[in-house]
Amino acid sequence: MKILLVNFLFAVLFLVSCNENQKTEITKTTERIVIQLQPFKDMKMNEVDNIANHIEKIYPNVEVLKEIDFPKNSYYQPRNRYRADSIIKFLSSQTKDNFIKVGLTTKDISATKGSVEDFGIMGLGYRPGKACVASSFRLNPSKRKEQFYKIIIHEIGHTQGLKHCPEKTCFMRDAEGGNPTDEETDFCDNCKDFLKNKHWKFN
Repeated sequence: MKILLVNFLFAVLFLVSCNENQKTEITKTTERIVIQLQPFKDMKMNEVDNIANHIEKIYPNVEVLKEIDFPKNSYYQPRNRYRADSIIKFLSSQTKDNFIKVGLTTKDISATKGSVEDFGIMGLGYRPGKACVASSFRLNPSKRKEQFYKIIIHEIGHTQGLKHCPEKTCFMRDAEGGNPTDEETDFCDNCKDFLKNKHWKFN
């Protein structure tokens, strides 16, 4: 009887130990994601590298991928645009756990918004999600680099779980069909606190 009891206790301790090890492994693999910048072939790679350098100042796990073609089903010929939802679906299907792909393009992109089936947008990201897309097509040419970075970081914020923010100077404010990026200066304190829990670094 004592031998059976000892064996039983040993088995329980073994299972508990295995479960604890499993939890540790899950924590290690899920606590930090890798942001992968996925340019389409219309993008200049030196611009992509510049974007990566800016993101790395607040989130160091960034990779730049080789440029690719748009998925064929994303092209909307009647208006010479690319459907953002189709792009995200394609990128998500190519993205492993603990990675986020950020599609980058200079082409016009669109999505369905309310009753408007094909609404031109600057970016789209699902909350949370494994992929997003940003376009520089609708940005001010004289401020394109700065504005493009703000669009990209906004969509990455959505993939991390951030909602639109009521703060007008926050990167996560709702564009509401316009381009308010010149008024945006940084993530607000609330959005920063949210991202800090996901290992983002802010001074």
